[in-house]
Amino acid sequence: MKVIEDTVADERKGAMFSMFEQMDALHPREAHWHLPLIGVDPAHQGKGIGSALLSHVLNLCDGQEVLAYLEATSPRNVLLYKRHGFETVGSIQVADSPRIIPMLRKPRPMSS
Repeated sequence: MKVIEDTVADERKGAMFSMFEQMDALHPREAHWHLPLIGVDPAHQGKGIGSALLSHVLNLCDGQEVLAYLEATSPRNVLLYKRHGFETVGSIQVADSPRIIPMLRKPRPMSS
């Protein structure tokens, strides 16, 4: 966490570390895929690209019978993830930070 020590203002470090602690507390301990980032160019959002990217990795999770975990950072993304079977497992907000919504998806049986 040297980069935080070197780049975050002293008065914001406590809030940042508190956020990381909360994120860690909600992070699953069992085998899972952590999906930290998914993004689509704003000019191409709403065209199913994010769903296609997500579906690909979720098929892998289902095939391996493991959980998928992510942290949503916008209400729009929460709706996308819910459509793909994710459930909210908490809410994280510290001081004036944006709200983060940890979400978990159980593997689905593969169709034969």
